[in-house]
Amino acid sequence: MKKRTAENILASRKWAKTAGWSVGALLLIMVILGIYFSREPDIFWVNRSADSESETAIVGLSTTDTLIRVAETLLDKQGGYLTNDKIPPSVFLDNIPSWEFGVVTQIRDLGRVMRDDYTRSQSQSKEDEDVAAGAPQFFFNNDSWIFPATESEYRDGIESFIDYRQRLLDGDPDTQFYARADNLREWLSQVEKRLGSLTRRLGNSVVSDRINDDLAGDPAAESAGPQPDTVNVRTGWFQVDNIFFEARGTAWALVHFFRAAEFDFAHVLKDKNAEVSVRQIIRELEASLEPLRSPMILNGGGYGLFANHSLVMANYLARANAAVINLRELLDQG
Repeated sequence: MKKRTAENILASRKWAKTAGWSVGALLLIMVILGIYFSREPDIFWVNRSADSESETAIVGLSTTDTLIRVAETLLDKQGGYLTNDKIPPSVFLDNIPSWEFGVVTQIRDLGRVMRDDYTRSQSQSKEDEDVAAGAPQFFFNNDSWIFPATESEYRDGIESFIDYRQRLLDGDPDTQFYARADNLREWLSQVEKRLGSLTRRLGNSVVSDRINDDLAGDPAAESAGPQPDTVNVRTGWFQVDNIFFEARGTAWALVHFFRAAEFDFAHVLKDKNAEVSVRQIIRELEASLEPLRSPMILNGGGYGLFANHSLVMANYLARANAAVINLRELLDQG
């Protein structure tokens, strides 16, 4: 009896040790996969034409091709699309899903402008069928896991834009892209609002409240409800990294879209002597994407001992936003 009891104890210890090692190995694998999945994609080179050796560029091809490649990178990067994942380790990751949301937002904005402005000659002209079918697909719920999955809806949108790109390449007379100053302004106005919002939210990491200036500048302005004198805008500790990575995703997508705009709107920018403004925007956005050397996003005080990564990101985006505003005003001039 004593011998059997000793054997049972040894067996139990063996199983416990095996289980412990198995759990430890599983956790290690999860950590390694989590680190691998959390790496942001590199910036890719934007195509000016269908053939890298060709000097002839089709207006609109660069913007369309870049939107397609940005969307494909969103879905096919290492780890795939993580926002709607429901299994470990992806379900425990929130940085890259926030990055993905920033990218998706920019795809949505550009897709909408392509549908409403870039591919239409005037307000009453017919919209392009492929662009009209593809742009709404990216407005599908970004975290749908199944029935249907977000990826399938986004890929349908990509296919529609691929069809539009092919028609541009084929020289279809019914396929147009109008690179005009007023069209570019429409997209820039969207970018301006996105960057302005992100800059404010990033800066709120060190601000507890702000003076309510929502109705300032217009004596006849009214609001639906009462307006307090001060507004609590403090960004919570657990939200800081999410906003930071949403800003990184936004900047990553915009770097590519502005490079594409350099090609497709080259004549407009040259006519307004605005090429340098676009280059400055791209430089600020690229600076915001420098590798992060801290294992976590720090939220130190403005003049505190530790860094505040949100304020650094806000600085770059604010400078880029100022350049966007200047560019839009320059395009407004005759």
